[in-house]
Amino acid sequence: MRITGNKYHFMKPASKFALIFLSVGVSAMALQSCSSSEAKDDKEHKEGAAAPALEAFTLEQGQLSTSIKIPGELVAFQRVDLYAKVSSFVKKLYVDVGSEVKAGQLLVTMEAPELNSQLSGAESRLKSQEAIYLSSKATYDRLLETSKTPGTVSQNDLDIAYAKQKSDLAQLDAAKASYREVGDTRNYLEIRAPFSGVISRRNVSAGAYVGPAGKGSDLPIFTLQEQKKLRLVVSIPEAYNSYLNNSSEVQFTTKSMLNQTFTAKVSRLSGALDERLRSQSIEMDVNNDNKQLLPGMVAEVAIPLTGNHTGAFVVPSKAVLNSTQGVYVIKVVNGKAVWVPVKTGRKADDKTEIFGDLALNDTIIKVASEEIRDSSAIKHINVTGAK
Repeated sequence: MRITGNKYHFMKPASKFALIFLSVGVSAMALQSCSSSEAKDDKEHKEGAAAPALEAFTLEQGQLSTSIKIPGELVAFQRVDLYAKVSSFVKKLYVDVGSEVKAGQLLVTMEAPELNSQLSGAESRLKSQEAIYLSSKATYDRLLETSKTPGTVSQNDLDIAYAKQKSDLAQLDAAKASYREVGDTRNYLEIRAPFSGVISRRNVSAGAYVGPAGKGSDLPIFTLQEQKKLRLVVSIPEAYNSYLNNSSEVQFTTKSMLNQTFTAKVSRLSGALDERLRSQSIEMDVNNDNKQLLPGMVAEVAIPLTGNHTGAFVVPSKAVLNSTQGVYVIKVVNGKAVWVPVKTGRKADDKTEIFGDLALNDTIIKVASEEIRDSSAIKHINVTGAK
């Protein structure tokens, strides 16, 4: 409808629809133009943005120093259980648990009255046999002197006298040996310290029966241990045997003194692997003059793993790709990624020892990922140090 002056004029329906259609068309064209412009700008933005450069490093020979901690045991350098040699009764104990003793010091005396009787009997037999020998020797000497006069003594009588003398001499030697045997047995009634140390155990009291067998002899009279020098015994797994020798030094700690570190030097290697544990037993001497350490303590031993393996390289641990197909590092060759299979060795401080078909100055991707496919092109790369 249109108003002109005081008159109203009505428009035709066809003209009304044409106007609406024209308006919708203009709006659609405007929206299409706006969308095309935004898509064009987004495409230009993506094309203009550069892809991030991959970090890589040049392969160099390195040295990986680390250590493993293995439990060990401190034992006395010398330890002995002292038993009675003969059946007897404890007469007197001269030491007790904790006593420090010197080599040769008397520890205990025992008594066995029957040994005194045996010694007296052996002494009597010795004296009797000695008298018999002296008699036969005198007889032979007289016959020998008389035989110097021709026709007085036959040669047969002289030979019999000589044989009798030799027989009696043998019997005399046997009697002497028997006497010494009983005397030596009697000496076992005294037990002396075989070396200097500390009495760590006492199992009997005065009056107790002791002996080589039977009741009372199941446990030793004393246990003697040397404490001023200890042995640190460690079982080293087969994989780490090459890192220790007779000049190696290790450090260890104990649960009772966690803040204190001790040093020991490898002294003895068994030279063979235990068939069950597949490990080598190694002993280290530990000086313990102040007696801070005690036999039986469990130690935590740090075994140093130093030095390079032949053909090994040290790379950042992230450069090693552990995939379902194996273990690889990604090398860049002529602008392409090459997956190189490797074997890993020791690991320490985010570093890994690797073995494979690699050479010095090879370019290796610092952060390996399966998204970097084998033989794929690498356009942007930033080569830095391995650290």
